Amino acid sequence: MLRKSLLIFVLITAQFSLFSQQVSPQVIPYKIFNAKGKEVSFKKLYRKALQSDIILFGEYHNNAIAHWLQFELTNFLLVSEKPLVLGAEMFEADNQEPLTAYVKGEIDDKQLAEQARLWNNFSTDYKPLTDLAKEDGRPFVATNIPRRYASQVFREGLESLENLTAEEKAWMAPLPIAYDADLPGYQAMLEMAGGHGGDNLPKAQAIKDATMAHFILANFQPGQRFIHYNGSYHSDNYEGILWYLKRQEPNLRYLTISTVSQEDVTRLEKENLGRADFIICVDQNMTNTY
Repeated sequence: MLRKSLLIFVLITAQFSLFSQQVSPQVIPYKIFNAKGKEVSFKKLYRKALQSDIILFGEYHNNAIAHWLQFELTNFLLVSEKPLVLGAEMFEADNQEPLTAYVKGEIDDKQLAEQARLWNNFSTDYKPLTDLAKEDGRPFVATNIPRRYASQVFREGLESLENLTAEEKAWMAPLPIAYDADLPGYQAMLEMAGGHGGDNLPKAQAIKDATMAHFILANFQPGQRFIHYNGSYHSDNYEGILWYLKRQEPNLRYLTISTVSQEDVTRLEKENLGRADFIICVDQNMTNTY
């Protein structure tokens, strides 16, 4: 009986040991790195944000970790000494009126949905941010060009925007916008598209970048801090929105954040180095919000 009990014990111990080798006891959903690939804490990111005038928080639109960290960073910045202004790619400039009415408490969720073009994931991913602004009485800026005009650029080029009315032009960056077709980000778009869309594809991206930069600066004042939420591609590699911001206001202090996804989050892959001042590396198995 003793020998049988010892045998059972050895087998159970061996199985547990094998299980321990196969399954890590610590599951890490994300890590934060600096541009050089050194792991840093959220506290370090927050301290850098406190030293910045304008923060571009690049996200994956369906990434729960990025949205959570956006909320946490914004929440901390709201209680800092500088007044905070919020803005987002997810709201188009011609929807500023209902967005402002919502954060002021003049209309409710249902009315906002009726009056503004909300993204499908608004309730899960962006409503928490707008509600932070609402609770704290802070402005929330709709920074993006109305999608129909970006689509027009894709079809007909930037020059076609000159035929718009003065009211329509007020919803975008002043025309004509500066455009550098040789920027690596725009060149990469052409390569990824395999020639589809031609030269107008990156131009449609550029009018979005220029417009977001325009409305960020139009709503920023010295002594304030502005946090902007946008897809990572709009600010990765210090291009996109940041390129336009620096053309107009090179002396402001900018901070960029990017989101990437990897199988192994313990070390930043070479292709993700230098994307931003801070890179949030999320486990590729993380559940998406949609």
